[in-house]
Amino acid sequence: MALNERRVIAIILTVILAGIAIGGGIFVLSSVFKIIPSYYLLYIYAGIWFIVAVIVSYFIGSLIRNRLGNVIGYDNASSVSFVVRLIGYIIAFIGFFVLVRVSLGAALAAGGFAGLVLGLASQDVLSNIFGGIMLVISRPYKVGDRVTISTWQYGLIAPTYPPKFFSNDFLIPGYTGTVTDISLLYTTIFTDEQVPVKIPNSIMIQAAIFLHNREERRKVRTKYEVSKDIDHDVLINVLKEKIKKLDFVIEEPSIEVLETTLNTYILAIDTICKTIYEEPPRSEILKVVMRTVRELQAKTASSSGNNNR
Repeated sequence: MALNERRVIAIILTVILAGIAIGGGIFVLSSVFKIIPSYYLLYIYAGIWFIVAVIVSYFIGSLIRNRLGNVIGYDNASSVSFVVRLIGYIIAFIGFFVLVRVSLGAALAAGGFAGLVLGLASQDVLSNIFGGIMLVISRPYKVGDRVTISTWQYGLIAPTYPPKFFSNDFLIPGYTGTVTDISLLYTTIFTDEQVPVKIPNSIMIQAAIFLHNREERRKVRTKYEVSKDIDHDVLINVLKEKIKKLDFVIEEPSIEVLETTLNTYILAIDTICKTIYEEPPRSEILKVVMRTVRELQAKTASSSGNNNR
């Protein structure tokens, strides 16, 4: 048994024993020393039961996820853990009313107004809970998936940094990373920046979700500003031959002149690549472009020198 599993079991047993010990201590204070009135005992016991049941349910879910991860897959184990925790919370809720000797139906009928007030006050929490349930049922993503999350609250962003100040491109804002946990309230994503972010399930249920995988084909656009001293047709033909030989390039690249300035023109190089990340292929393409531009500049300078002679 792994060390962390032993620690979880130890925590579960400690919480149960602590609950029993606290309940016994309260019983002694009430029956022997008469410090606590007897009519408070049921409510105190119900509170202890609820707290212990919630904590134990949480850690049992963690234990199940760790134990079943290698058997049925970590994503399926995470879903089972979610369901176990939810059932445990429901049992804790029902047990509380049983201990205070109030039927669930009577509690719901008598607490209609209070439930309405609490519902309005905690609507964000409830929306997160129901969002988590829907995520487990619909499974738009699972633990271990690499995703990009973009919600309707964010619009398109126009790039403003050179050399894109004259560009018609737009950026889609979002969070990209690997899903590490789906809990009752939050989905945890370990981002590409190596920072875990917890996103409320109510946001996740309405977000646009981009799923990435190892066989992904992505269109990568690379831009480069070139001096007008270099013939654009010659440069485009040479670049096409060199870029399509790169290992990650699937199809022949599409290269066109996107914009011009007084002394330069902007090339837009679109390549279909087999990659999850855009930056590594763009880096390699830029290296090819820079080497090719230097070679053609050297040839142009050499031919100009020969003509001057």
